[in-house]
Amino acid sequence: MKVLVIGAGNMGSGFVKQLSAAGHSVSVTARDIAKATAVASQFANAKAVAASNAAEGQDVVILATGYGDAAAALQSVGSLQGKVVVDITNPLTADYMGLTIGHSTSAAEEIAKAAPGALVVKAFNTVLAQVLAQGASLADGSKVTVFVAGDSDTAKATVKSLAESIGFATKDAGGLKNARYLEPVAGLNIYFAYGAGHGTAIAPAWQGF
Repeated sequence: MKVLVIGAGNMGSGFVKQLSAAGHSVSVTARDIAKATAVASQFANAKAVAASNAAEGQDVVILATGYGDAAAALQSVGSLQGKVVVDITNPLTADYMGLTIGHSTSAAEEIAKAAPGALVVKAFNTVLAQVLAQGASLADGSKVTVFVAGDSDTAKATVKSLAESIGFATKDAGGLKNARYLEPVAGLNIYFAYGAGHGTAIAPAWQGF
């Protein structure tokens, strides 16, 4: 697939690494184009691109920015009409130990409002950057699960295929409004990793189905 990664931080660089290794054609853009260039230069099948019209010709756009920067980042890459947009964000407080919105909405739903016409899919928000960078297999041999929520079955199928191509297991988490549940799960995962000191080689999973 042709994939645009917006953001060159820890999550963005993890996506570029894994997607490139899986043979996808990866473009990366960021507010600091020099940072995007530095990330892209490390991996085959990857290139840095300017934000303007960067979404054109892409099969999937991965939003790998903070939630606060999400709307502006999406608006910077051109038309997203009919594009599959993967929202990995979590609306975290400054200390990363809480969420700024929830219950009646979610980051994903707010991002969908800011990008009308895009097929927004919530995914990868429960995967820590360290896990993404090292790959989908944990030390105990289990596969990390990516939960996929969205209102388009076709878009969800595309995101599941992309996640599985880089080694992750996937679970269909229903409609986009279920991001209201996935974002608190991510918050709990962050607490276990940092607040409770269990380290970053962890990920949530559901068993039995």
